[in-house]
Amino acid sequence: QVRLAESGGGLVQAGDSLRLSCAASGRTITYYAMAWFRQALGKEREFVSSITSNSRNVAYADAVKGRFSIFRDNAKNTVNLQMNDLKLEDTAVYYCAAGFSATNQPKQYKDWGQGAQVTVAS
Repeated sequence: QVRLAESGGGLVQAGDSLRLSCAASGRTITYYAMAWFRQALGKEREFVSSITSNSRNVAYADAVKGRFSIFRDNAKNTVNLQMNDLKLEDTAVYYCAAGFSATNQPKQYKDWGQGAQVTVAS
């Protein structure tokens, strides 16, 4: 099991940038696909971005494409989500997840962090 811990969330203004980090422990994430999901209050968890184990393939939800970037450092056992030009609708709890396939389906990921709150104010 990979233990995941998100950090970097907070309250920002619309248009600001924020970087979320996910630190893994207990096992190397070198062979895992990693992803970020988010869940807004009263809504279902939704896919944000994923990255393959070797970083060759990344994917983004349409809502964040062009504004968010995912990248990983296997040597540091971390994966990050750079979020630029944040919008009110980006407000959510953001979750880091590890799995064996880089998909947009939550059920394909076996290990999850506790989440980090991101709040975007006008």
